[in-house]
Amino acid sequence: MARGYNSVILVGAVTQTPELRHTSSGIAILDVQLAGIYKVVTDLTVHDITWYHRVTMLVKSAEILAEKLEEGSVVFVDARLRYETWEDDSGQRRSTLKLHGIRMDVLTEGVRGDEWAVNDARGQPRLVDSVNEVTAIGNLTKDAELRYTPNGHAVVRLSLAINEKYRDRSGQDQENTHYVDVQVWRDLAEACADLKKGAPVLASGRFVTDSWTDNDGNKRYQNRIEGTRVEFLARSTNGDNGSAWHASAPANGTAKAPPPRATPNLDIDEEFPPEEDLPF
Repeated sequence: MARGYNSVILVGAVTQTPELRHTSSGIAILDVQLAGIYKVVTDLTVHDITWYHRVTMLVKSAEILAEKLEEGSVVFVDARLRYETWEDDSGQRRSTLKLHGIRMDVLTEGVRGDEWAVNDARGQPRLVDSVNEVTAIGNLTKDAELRYTPNGHAVVRLSLAINEKYRDRSGQDQENTHYVDVQVWRDLAEACADLKKGAPVLASGRFVTDSWTDNDGNKRYQNRIEGTRVEFLARSTNGDNGSAWHASAPANGTAKAPPPRATPNLDIDEEFPPEEDLPF
């Protein structure tokens, strides 16, 4: 399996003053809700896209930020994706992809003018010209599947497993796997269509949240990456990752994937974990 990596960079406005809480063991937790607006150009049309994300800060950082942050604060965030699962009251498996904050800094007004933020329908501020960037490296949990919208636009959703190795407080080596969907469009989607299960890739883009209503009328959410760039990573020849790949798909999607190769048996799910709701 490729050596996993993920990083999320956000610059946004705090939508409401966060409240510090503590676990039963005394660990300080601060959930910070951020919002921003960025511009996307599709078919020569400029669209304003709004995002809302919750970042969880822990321990000392949480305590310090609790005294600094208020509604309207503009912050820089360095965060990591964290995949979590649990069982609901009916015993069904639920999962979510959270943002675990590594660093959060309060920014000054700087060169922003009077119209640095726009309020939403609830009166919450959203930062204009915000930053929303995510990069992830992992292995595909299943073959890429190319589809086309009714308007003829190509789209591929890649299911990515990102391994994370770390050492716990007792000094024992541990490993987690984080699962995330990456959706890409048009030429880039067609360039990724031949990717097979187990392929190591680097994907970058924006961190977004899909929402829909299920068959029972419940509101569901899923965090994922809206990909703007995908790179097909080379597999080393020393046995760590199997045979070598020698191609990449840049943002313009002109490159094609290499011919399918046999992939090693990887410790990843046969199917991507179910899309579930965020426990907000």
